[in-house]
Amino acid sequence: MNFALGDCFGNPSSGHGAGRAAAELLKASRGKIASALGAKDEEIFFTSGGTEADNWAVICGAKHNSRVGKHVVTTAVEHDAVLKAMKQLEASGFEVEYLKPDSDGNIPLERFEAAIREDTALVSVMMVNNETGCVFPIDGIARAIKAKRSRALLHTDAVQGFLKLPFKAKTLGADMISISSHKVHGPKGCGALYIKDGLRLQPYIFGGGQENSYRSGTEAMPAIAGFAAAAAECAETLDADIKYILGLKNTLKEQLSVDIPDIVFIGDGAAPHILSVSLPGYRSEVIMNYLDAKGICVSKGSACKKGKRSHVLEAMGLPNAVMDGSIRISLSRYNTASELREFVQALKTAKSELYPSL
Repeated sequence: MNFALGDCFGNPSSGHGAGRAAAELLKASRGKIASALGAKDEEIFFTSGGTEADNWAVICGAKHNSRVGKHVVTTAVEHDAVLKAMKQLEASGFEVEYLKPDSDGNIPLERFEAAIREDTALVSVMMVNNETGCVFPIDGIARAIKAKRSRALLHTDAVQGFLKLPFKAKTLGADMISISSHKVHGPKGCGALYIKDGLRLQPYIFGGGQENSYRSGTEAMPAIAGFAAAAAECAETLDADIKYILGLKNTLKEQLSVDIPDIVFIGDGAAPHILSVSLPGYRSEVIMNYLDAKGICVSKGSACKKGKRSHVLEAMGLPNAVMDGSIRISLSRYNTASELREFVQALKTAKSELYPSL
């Protein structure tokens, strides 16, 4: 990023020397992202983040394929970047079918298979739910679309799956894949959309024709360079990182079960890096503020919800007390066992100090 900000400061669309050097950096960065995703370089298009990538895939994907029909399949637990894009589709005449999860947060493959119709233009399903850690069967959905000889396009919001789970675009079967920089320890404000070779998706942002005329606007080279460096580093140690983070998660669950017996584990998330729990009868905002004062950062559902009750937990049909006392713990390769012990002790102390009568 320092190199892109300083020595290689040119606009990659410019023809002068500084621009050519920036174009080379852009090409190299695209190659690193493509390699980490298991895609071709020409299938990667940089965006401002996962939200833009989701909006682009959902809105333009459905409209591109509207000749097939105006039926769209998604889930009730998608990120708002998908759900609010779906509302835009509905306003323009599309019929959107929202599949609800069971109380564990899962949706079996059979439900997706049954939802695909002859007039289904788009199926958009997240790879990993950002609140529960539940993993949805994207490769199975791709096979189901093919088996039913459906012409539906398949998009997956893989923001919480990219370099968290082992998958490759070339074998996953999705036509479009959204990824984000800051979820793999890169800078915020940068992401990418994988568009399968041969799919001529309509641009979402128009202008100077950057990104092979798919996404106009001068590329944010420092952020892109940082995204590429982070992805390349994470890809090198992915298997070891998954094993390590899953070990942390299992240890944390054991410690919480012993030290806080009345804790409720939400969902049946298979993703190694997300754990959702609840202290029924307590208020998650109060618990979060207490932990924050001790330098421990956890979330109430999605960071984008800003205090509202989680639509994910509502879709799962959980009791109000469980939803209102929920917190989400996110783990990474940078966390340690000692941090887990500190968190468990702080959460235990919070209970006794904030709610002595419970």
